[in-house]
Amino acid sequence: MPLLCFDLVEGRSERQLRKILDVTHEVLVETFNVPHRDRYQIVREHPPSRMIIEDTGLGIKRTPNLLILQITTRPRNRVMKQTFYSSLVERLADQCGISSSDVVVTFVTNTDEDWSFGLGRAQFLTGEL
Repeated sequence: MPLLCFDLVEGRSERQLRKILDVTHEVLVETFNVPHRDRYQIVREHPPSRMIIEDTGLGIKRTPNLLILQITTRPRNRVMKQTFYSSLVERLADQCGISSSDVVVTFVTNTDEDWSFGLGRAQFLTGEL
């Protein structure tokens, strides 16, 4: 059910993109205990001049390997989110070569009434999910 939107600097191969998506999904399934087939991911690629992501005064160095991840989801607790952050950057570094300094994650929280998976129904409210 979480909707994941990835914003990246253009230029990665299809194989690299698929690996990023697969790794992120694995971490999401493990951390948030969502079903494996609960997978909603969108990739948006941008020219380098269209992504200006600075460090908010933290001294974090960014590279063109930058990945911004926005997750729209039902409420998740602090421990789940912190576990997700740390597991994600560890696996992206190990399996995709993306430095933890190049990963920015943000959560957008909504409720059951905010989701329709098709057919004009709010499946969380109707009991279908």
